Amino acid sequence: MVRRPTIADLAEASGVSTATVDRVLNGRLPVREETARKVYEAAEAIGYHAAGLIRHRLQKDLPQYRLGFVLQRPEQYFYQSFARELEGAVQAAQAIRGTAQIEFLESQIPSEIAARLRQVGARCKAVAMVAIDHPTITAAVAELRENGVPVFALLSDFAPGLRENYLGIDNRKAGRTAGWLMAQTAKRPGKLAVFVGSHRFHGHEMREIGFRSYFRECAPQFEMIETLVNLEEPRIAHEATLDLLQRSPDLGGLYLTGGGLEGVIDALREEDMAGRLTVICSTISPQSRSALADNIITMVIAEPIERLSRDLVAQMVLAIESGPAETPGQIFLPFDIYVSENI
Repeated sequence: MVRRPTIADLAEASGVSTATVDRVLNGRLPVREETARKVYEAAEAIGYHAAGLIRHRLQKDLPQYRLGFVLQRPEQYFYQSFARELEGAVQAAQAIRGTAQIEFLESQIPSEIAARLRQVGARCKAVAMVAIDHPTITAAVAELRENGVPVFALLSDFAPGLRENYLGIDNRKAGRTAGWLMAQTAKRPGKLAVFVGSHRFHGHEMREIGFRSYFRECAPQFEMIETLVNLEEPRIAHEATLDLLQRSPDLGGLYLTGGGLEGVIDALREEDMAGRLTVICSTISPQSRSALADNIITMVIAEPIERLSRDLVAQMVLAIESGPAETPGQIFLPFDIYVSENI
């Protein structure tokens, strides 16, 4: 049986006396916040049973904020993972007693997205959302800003000049990186295809722009075909990929700027395309890891969702406590790159 950590173990791990640990646990005498936090972190590290109690004592005088997050499709692995990271980041925030309200969009109708944004904004001190860019949504962002509720754009920008900040990768740079890799690894010059989820997703549009601009500038021997829309639906992506392979037997590469990855991978497996195409996508998941290992896809350029979640929560708290920024801006995070050798 594994021995349960004791107060003595916690004192040793945190570098303080058992008497100090006792004061932290029971709140008998004042303890400096820095010391109490050190004890809490040690309790988490060694699995001390009262770590939650210590955290509660640390947070009892902190402001309580409900933070809202509106994500895309709940059935997708990426957004499930993102939701977990956001919940963890809110719980780990040291400056607040935070509650995460996470909701998912199943519609891309602008009026329905705007309505959901207003609903979440009515219950939360700040909201962060993944959404298309549309005037109807911009109007909702303007209303919330007027009411003192900052709105953050995640992964794909929208409502520039009114949303508080954009947080995510530099999508144009990600697109150019995808172009550079594809030009280096394509088996031969040929046709190249791009899938976007929607032309209204600013992030997808910027990735496509970066990708195409790289080839115009640096690799004009490749032919770019018309961009395809898959609505981030695996079924649609599957059918579109099969049709693309049939229509373009000289296809040299495929860049997937958004969702629908599962359908693309299934189609490439069905057509035995391992090693025959350069395929670059934007989501790291069990399916994309398996496809990397099997040489179905070549590289993933992914959002660093753990760091993004931490930075986002910090920015939301700052906006709540300091008021809206005079000049809403962009916070770019470095993207993660995955290939078969580092999964």
